[in-house]
Amino acid sequence: MSYVRCLRGLASGAEYSADVPMNLDPVDGRPVEMVLDLERLAAEQPDARWYNPARQDLWRFGGLMALDVNDPADAAHIVPIGGGATPLLDYRHHPLAAQAGLALQVKEEGKAHPGFGANPTQSFKDRGMAMVAAQARRLGLNRLSVPTQGNAGDSLTRYALEGGLSVAVAMPPDTPMPILGSVAAAAQQWPDRVKLELVGPTIREAGAYLKQHYVPQGYFSVATFQEPGWRIEGKKSLGLELAEPAPGETRWSLPDAVIYPTGGGTGVLGMWKAWDELEALGLIDSRRPRMLCIQSAQTTPLVRAFDEGADDTTALDAGQTVAFGLNVPGGVGHFRVLQIIRQSGGAAVAVEEADIAAELARVWQQTHWWISPEGAACLAAIPQLLDRGLLHRGERVVAVNTGSSEKYLPALRHLM
Repeated sequence: MSYVRCLRGLASGAEYSADVPMNLDPVDGRPVEMVLDLERLAAEQPDARWYNPARQDLWRFGGLMALDVNDPADAAHIVPIGGGATPLLDYRHHPLAAQAGLALQVKEEGKAHPGFGANPTQSFKDRGMAMVAAQARRLGLNRLSVPTQGNAGDSLTRYALEGGLSVAVAMPPDTPMPILGSVAAAAQQWPDRVKLELVGPTIREAGAYLKQHYVPQGYFSVATFQEPGWRIEGKKSLGLELAEPAPGETRWSLPDAVIYPTGGGTGVLGMWKAWDELEALGLIDSRRPRMLCIQSAQTTPLVRAFDEGADDTTALDAGQTVAFGLNVPGGVGHFRVLQIIRQSGGAAVAVEEADIAAELARVWQQTHWWISPEGAACLAAIPQLLDRGLLHRGERVVAVNTGSSEKYLPALRHLM
């Protein structure tokens, strides 16, 4: 049985039924989130009985997710192709980490590793879209639309096709060819169920196109933050995995800092929500990791707002970056991302393109890991983070690699 109590406006606090499809909060045009009845969960499943680490997907957290895989009625809505339960790779041998005495780990959201779960489209977007598809099926929504910088559209297409849904995807025409080609192939094979529109130069224009041309046809928008908290809830699983006990242990704990590539910022809200819920359940205390949000120096709405002390971002003209998922000129949920950064004692940091490319090449040469440009941006930020006193000797630091470099070839082949 789902433990979702209601939807709630992130800024207004207004509450709404979770059983009625909605987009942004009608009070203020800002996002909503799903609110769980944690007291009932604790009473009905004490001692974290909702947690099943033997499952190798994001549904391992049972009733703490917005659908409880252990309940047959909820499980019927879940598209059973996996997602989540990805590994934490030890990277203490990273040159700067070793020199600075950091216990550096990489959360690997791209390539599959034996003994772990995997994201079916090799992207952290699968966490959010697994929940989107399941919630759409629960509410009987058969047609979905999403603007994307690439990976979200690829992910939603996969879950939609597997879950019997139809989808309209709009993405910039310069989206990396493996990603664009994946959606284009699906549109060619299933033209009645997958519509692909090439609209740019960024996700902002793609979203406006869908709102004008597809939403009036009955497609429900699942754009970033514009679905009713579903993507936050799916991305929450990333925060739960960063906190869950290591094999053979029972104590839930958090790293000292999380370095996260931030475009729209859904994952930041999802992780923070996960940790608040774990604290409410008595599994962790009030301490939180410093949230270190990384952007390309080509497109820096969060960095500019953070440095200026602003409460929200102002949309910028997008640049050109190899970290395509970071080319997001603004976001309706950025006000909350900024709140979380500041509450955590973290920062928003920009990384130059040359440094992203150099780090991508260095990681490949040292480890042969297929990290994404966005993941490379996180590692490339470490010198700045050390210089600014945001990382300290002896700390456990997690850098999130959000996808696989395979999805960006051939543009990256010269670096590997």
